[in-house]
Amino acid sequence: MSSDIQIFLKDREGKQHKLIAPTDMQMNLMEVFKAYEIPVEGTCGGMALCASCQCYIESEHPLPIRSDDEEAMLAEAFHFKENSRLGCQINMIPELDGLVITLAPE
Repeated sequence: MSSDIQIFLKDREGKQHKLIAPTDMQMNLMEVFKAYEIPVEGTCGGMALCASCQCYIESEHPLPIRSDDEEAMLAEAFHFKENSRLGCQINMIPELDGLVITLAPE
């Protein structure tokens, strides 16, 4: 059984990407972006302190609830929407196969 999932991303220029992400390496979405050289800063290194990996979840996949740290950072982020999440806080798990996301503007 494959441990990879597919993620469908629309980048900040509107270009569509199909990303393959392993679920057996404890990666988060921001790390997947960086592996594909998608331009996200990730300035804080995945600590939910900068919102540079903010994205909009466009599909109905079940995600863990936002942590207090993620909520606090998103409350201060530009371009916040109800479906905003920090990519660094979304771990790659099999249940996210087919996830559809859009990167938030910088």
